[in-house]
Amino acid sequence: MRGVTRRGWVTGAAGTVAGVAGAAAVAGDAAVATPRREQARPGPAGRRDVVRRELRGMWVATIANTDWPSKAGLSAAAQRAELIAYLDRAVERKLNAVILQVRPSADALWPSAYEPWAQCLTGVQGKDPGWDPLGTAVQEAHSRGLELHAWFNPYRVANHTDLSKLTASHPARRHPDWVLPYGGKLYYNPGLPEVRAFVRDAMLDAVRRYDIDAVHWDDYFYPYPVAGETFADGAAYEKYGAGFPDRAAWRRDNTDQLVRETAERVKALKPGVRFGISPFGVWRNAATDPAGSDTRAGVETYDDLYADTRGWIKKGWIDYICPQLYWNIGYPAADYAVLVPWWSEAVRGTGVDLFIGEALYKCGDPAQPAAWQDPAELSHHIVLAARHDQVRGHAYFSAKSVVTDRIGALDRVVADHYRSRARPPR
Repeated sequence: MRGVTRRGWVTGAAGTVAGVAGAAAVAGDAAVATPRREQARPGPAGRRDVVRRELRGMWVATIANTDWPSKAGLSAAAQRAELIAYLDRAVERKLNAVILQVRPSADALWPSAYEPWAQCLTGVQGKDPGWDPLGTAVQEAHSRGLELHAWFNPYRVANHTDLSKLTASHPARRHPDWVLPYGGKLYYNPGLPEVRAFVRDAMLDAVRRYDIDAVHWDDYFYPYPVAGETFADGAAYEKYGAGFPDRAAWRRDNTDQLVRETAERVKALKPGVRFGISPFGVWRNAATDPAGSDTRAGVETYDDLYADTRGWIKKGWIDYICPQLYWNIGYPAADYAVLVPWWSEAVRGTGVDLFIGEALYKCGDPAQPAAWQDPAELSHHIVLAARHDQVRGHAYFSAKSVVTDRIGALDRVVADHYRSRARPPR
């Protein structure tokens, strides 16, 4: 969030949506499970370290150069060096997964046959950066014992509304009827079957060509609501919405189709590649639906983003869910201590892994509540989450905060909880 938003959070009981500091969109992950003893490996001086199965992830956001590259136009060597420095830092912090944003705005961090090179690399969308960032990231992550989750945003086209600013070969320029402006940005219209087919194929190109460990989506499906604006998909609804009770149900079905069909295609291509989604942390408030959480969030994914995250779990379409629980323990509108058990029960018995996204970026931010000024807040999160047996790991937003660690919150997590190495759940 920031000027350009990615991580929405509830700012009060009225529930206005604010942005995460920065200039982009991003994704989050889960809370630590009760450690499972599996196998031990020799450590220094013959000591054997317990290997725990839990996710310890870190997002690397590329939209608008949020984390990496630090700025557009760096040489290929400089970009590579920055990326490797992040991977090395992840190893130092005893993390085991990097969630790299490889399709930030309908463009690509690999030589895609479907979409242009990402603007964040050279500053010019479509310009060859002179190397293969995704291929390098996979190789270098695996050589360090890290998983590489490729993070895609399905529908965002641009953080502006001027099609002429996109490179001439961009699919959105060749198919302007696919695109809708909303809230100062451009989005592909999820209501068009040809759009869903295209974005699915564009993402699966990376699955087919690279040894990634997971396909990862963030919280952007239909865009976050903007007061006074209408997402103008009326023509598509008229054409394809017959049989649905209302437009909201039709929109949810559009999102369901993208999720279900992507899951099927990923497993058909590479059964070992996982499919995970990192949604906004509230499915529905209990006041809206008795099955919802005891929260008063101003955004509910089911009703506002047309994303039935709980339904995807129950139907077994995804391998993991990593809700962005970017609130402190005791936050009135969306209490971390309320949401962790709710999500734990949501996945129970489904075989879907639960990871919890942690707001490392809030730690030490003077604009945040007092809880976020305490270096122990995130460590308290992990203690709380470990009491819920369905929670199998955490991921931290984002890489820049992992490096700067403004008030030592991650230092505290590592000292308290990450003394031994860990392997991700499988």
